[in-house]
Parts: sequence; C-alpha cells; structure tokens
Amino acid sequence: MTTTERAPRLPFARPNVLEIAPLYEVLRREGPIVPVTTPAGDPAWLVTAYEQAREVFADARFGRSHPAPEEASTVSDAALLSGPQGDYDSEEAAHARLRRLLVPAFSANRMRRLADHIQELADRCLDELEAAHDAAGGAPVNLHEYLSFPLPVLVICELLGVPYADREKFRALSDRIGVLDSDGDAQVAMDEFMAYTAELAAAKRIEPGQDVVSDLVAAQAEDPTFTDEDLSRLAAGLLFAGHETTSNRIDLGVLYLLTDLERRDALAADPQQRLHACVEEILRLSAPGGLGLLRYAREDAEIGGVRIARGDAVIISTSSANRDESVFSAPEEFDAQRKPNAHISFGHGGFFCIGASLARTELRVVFGSLFRRFPGMRLAVPAAELEVRANRFTGGVDQVPVVW
Repeated sequence: MTTTERAPRLPFARPNVLEIAPLYEVLRREGPIVPVTTPAGDPAWLVTAYEQAREVFADARFGRSHPAPEEASTVSDAALLSGPQGDYDSEEAAHARLRRLLVPAFSANRMRRLADHIQELADRCLDELEAAHDAAGGAPVNLHEYLSFPLPVLVICELLGVPYADREKFRALSDRIGVLDSDGDAQVAMDEFMAYTAELAAAKRIEPGQDVVSDLVAAQAEDPTFTDEDLSRLAAGLLFAGHETTSNRIDLGVLYLLTDLERRDALAADPQQRLHACVEEILRLSAPGGLGLLRYAREDAEIGGVRIARGDAVIISTSSANRDESVFSAPEEFDAQRKPNAHISFGHGGFFCIGASLARTELRVVFGSLFRRFPGMRLAVPAAELEVRANRFTGGVDQVPVVW
C-alpha cells in the first residue's frame, strides 16, 4: 500500500489522559480498517473496530515478522514497536515454543497461589505511601511513585528472579525503550536491556532458583534452537511488559475512580461484589491509547471488506476497539459494573497476552485494598490537568498526586 495525502498520521491528538483521540470514532464511522501514516512516515492499515480487531488477532495470516524486512513499513523508533520482529520462516514455531514455555509460569492457578504474596507487597507499598503522606504534612504525594510503579516491579522481579536492587537500572532502560522518537536510542537501550538479561541468565545457570528465568535456562538446555539471544530478548520483553503496562493501568484506574468519588465509595463499601467488574472496566478503558499493536500480513487477505496485501503493516487499536459503540453501550463512560465486558485489552486468540492473569491479580489486590485503607483519598489536581506521556509507546502519566 502507499500513503495518501488524506491518510491521518499517528499518534492522534487526545484531549486528556482519560480519553482517547476523538479521531478514532470518526475513523470507525468511515470503516473498520482505514489507511494511516505511521509516526515514521510509512503507510499502514489501522483497525479501529472490535470485530475486525478480534479477527486480525485470531488470523494466522497476520504475524510480527515480515517476508521482506527491508521493505517493511516501520512504525516508530520505540524498540518494541519499530518494525518486524523475529524470523519470517520460523515465527510460528517460535511463538508455539514461547507459549509452551511461559503459559505454565503465568497460569491462572499459579497467580491465585501468588495472590497472598502480592497482597503483602501491596501492603508494603501502601505503608510507604502513608509514610510519605505523613512526612509531607498532608501535602499531595505521588501515588505513581509509591504504588503504581514499585508494586508491579516488585512482583515481576520476584516472578522472573530479578534482583529488586536493579529496579532503577531497568526503569531507566524501560523509559528509553518506550520512546516513540528517540533517534535510535530506543534500540541502544533495548540492546543494553538484553545484555542485562543475558548476565542474569548466566547467573541462573550457575545458581538456578524457583523463577521464570531459571525455567527458561533449563528449557534452553533441552532445546538447542532456543538461543542465548532468544532467551535474553524474551526475558527483557517480560521484564518491560510485566511492570510498564500494569503500572499504567493502576494509575488510570485510580484516576477513573477518583474523578467520581461515588465510584470510589461504592467500591470501598462492597469490594467483594464490585471488584471483578470494576477491574475489567479499568482494563477496557486503559488499553494503550497511543498507537496500537503491530502486525504484518503474511499473505493477501480480506478483512472487513478491505483487501490487505502480503507484507502490509496492520496496527490494531485495542483502545478504539474497546470503545466500539456496536459492542459496548455508552462506550466512553466508565461503568464500574459493566456486564458483559468482553474487552480485548489482552488481545485475542493465539496472541492472547500470557500475563493477563498476573495483571488481573495485581489490579484486584490494589483496588481491593486502596480505598479501604484510604477511604478519603482524592485527587489533588483535576485529572484533565495531568500531562500525558504522548511520546511513549505505553502512554500513561508520571504523576498521580493524591491527598486524604
């Protein structure tokens, strides 16, 4: 495909952190799949509608690799969303191996067993949040710094077997990796991240533990096609995704619940009955709103009446699909008791996110505890005044100032 003058360029302007760009709704009316221009200036198809997003997710004709990588449209300089990933001929086998290795480690049953420990870690973060509030004499404190960032980091560090003392190192690397326009530094940071996880894997070969990286090292010993680079890249991706996306969802969930204090009070009064639906609504509305998820057509395909040629870039906007008015009533509204809520924030089909159970467990612990612990918590500034991290792949905010 070729870029046309009328194809809008990503990322689209958005009014504030709790709303996605109004242009998505306009484009959905034009059609479920529309041509756009990537931030890098290349042509792509944008999937804006729910049914077509599910269809592309589940269709084996779309993948992360490209038959001719040098000809592929690129999206941005963000290391995780730049262009083709993996080898075209071996992608399907590599994906099957990844699922085989990781699904047991992130199973729903294992996450349920881990829930009590996540609660302990969350309570520790809440203690530190309260101490910071007391030390500030009641002045606003940044919930992101004391809860949204450290809790997912603590959890993923323990799960993967990463020293928590290294958190600032990979926090700095994560910040660089996710930048959409960094003049090549995002890839440099990704290389540094992989070097770090390679060192971690080497240490686990000498002294394995009860953790995911040790499991990967053990699996590598049985599969000579699972290279050191494969292991390092996979571990780096897990470490990045395991804290960055959940951190954003905690921040946005707090903002959604504190922009209407009746929502906060209702959840605090009856978390047992309200928590599950509330977390699913947070997930629906906190899908990354900046760009989307990148796929390439492995062969010619027709989706939603649009012919997509082999090699074309396809960007799936889960944030737009989760607001499709043909599926969700009043889709822009936060409905803490929305049922059913078949959002696709974790993808669909064979690419359904392996970490979904972990993210849900963390969010249920956080929102089952936060407002019981601090029932008077409120935002110190209007949510609309918070600065959106527009130049980051995962979006989100760095500041959630709260008082109580």
